[in-house]
Amino acid sequence: MFYLMLVVFVVGYVFIVFEHVNQINKAATALFIGASMWSIYALGGEEILARGASISWVNYSMNGLSGIREFITHHELFHHLSEIASILFFLIGAMTIVELVDKYQGFKVITNKIESTNAKKLLWMISLLTFFMSAVLDNLTTTIVLITVLRKLISRQENRWIFASVVVISANAGGAWSPIGDVTTIMLWIGGQVSSGHIIGALILPSLVNMVVSTALFSAFVVKGDAVKPILPDHETKEFTTKQEQTFMLVVGTLALISVPVFKTITHLPPFMGMLMGLSVLWIMTDRYLKKRSAEDKRTLTVTAALKAVDVPTVLFFLGVLSAVAALQSAGHLDLMAGWLDKNVHNIYAVNLLIGVISSIVDNVPLVAASMGMYKIEAVTAIGNAAHFIKDGQFWTFLAYCAGTGGSLLIIGSAAGVAAMGLEKINFLWYLKKISWIALVGYLAGALAYFIQVVSFS
Repeated sequence: MFYLMLVVFVVGYVFIVFEHVNQINKAATALFIGASMWSIYALGGEEILARGASISWVNYSMNGLSGIREFITHHELFHHLSEIASILFFLIGAMTIVELVDKYQGFKVITNKIESTNAKKLLWMISLLTFFMSAVLDNLTTTIVLITVLRKLISRQENRWIFASVVVISANAGGAWSPIGDVTTIMLWIGGQVSSGHIIGALILPSLVNMVVSTALFSAFVVKGDAVKPILPDHETKEFTTKQEQTFMLVVGTLALISVPVFKTITHLPPFMGMLMGLSVLWIMTDRYLKKRSAEDKRTLTVTAALKAVDVPTVLFFLGVLSAVAALQSAGHLDLMAGWLDKNVHNIYAVNLLIGVISSIVDNVPLVAASMGMYKIEAVTAIGNAAHFIKDGQFWTFLAYCAGTGGSLLIIGSAAGVAAMGLEKINFLWYLKKISWIALVGYLAGALAYFIQVVSFS
């Protein structure tokens, strides 16, 4: 049963990685993996836990508690469920706020400023815009918004593929240095491995180096000539909201998102509470504002309408993935992996660089979840190598960078890449041949910048 759990996980992830081939939604596969692994764990708990690999079970038994079924269903399952729920509620709140801003056409305030047709100039504008937007919104949402914009700026498909690839790399780089910019940084922040102020200060330079180096390589070797704008149909150019409404909603929505770290610092409550607070304020404001508006406006501009547009399969995908990883953690698989890494790979930078590369093949969410399960946050008094694992230690900080940006190496390696692939039908092999080497150079350049930064300030 112990090895069957691992087989289910690996086979399921092969199906997720090759979603574009088997045409099975990755959310469905992830949910199946999560539910199946916990079922196997529950049915074969006695055999699995008898191996002694689960540190959680060892600690549970040492405290004088007994009962395998109670341990699995009540102690472990519900413990992990609370952690998973906090991440999912955070994502739902953030995605709803962004959808509401989009309903009010708030992003037009930004996109209308983009007028250049020079391909290289437009490339840098899109890259910089993506980098900073993803830090505030998140890399997945930013990718969706910017690719929608690119369709209005560039007519030729291969040129859009190139620009979409720039968006993926820049969005992942921008999301890595913000506590709300990427699911993996959200996980580390909510889990207590890093603080919001530290991750911004420590990773903004390496992430910026990643983006600048990658964009410079695109500019030098890939992008040439002018970007020809397509002729848009009338319904795409019509504005359903006023300029004042667009600007107001963009500002208020952005404030709701960036106020979450402030809320956590003041109240010490989990970040998802701050996100739900921001959503509730926006909900009250828009409902009051639309009180005397037309029925059509009430159908399209309310939070209820935004909730219907939220990408629920993405939320369910994370639920399945995190549930599956939680099962591996509880059963002891991750504890064994931690032991192997400690024995064979002693350098934390090498470990994280390896995690980043693997995240381009397997989604970075389970890898970060696995790392969080393998390594515990050490006490502040930790010395020597253990000091790397204290809150805001080098291991957790560099993990945020590597897991956040390593997924850019392949188009299927990140949520942003999968979104771009789906929206623009980007070919996997095309990305591998033309873009992967650029993403790799940017990834290593950012990692080198981080290492130099650590050495300089140590």
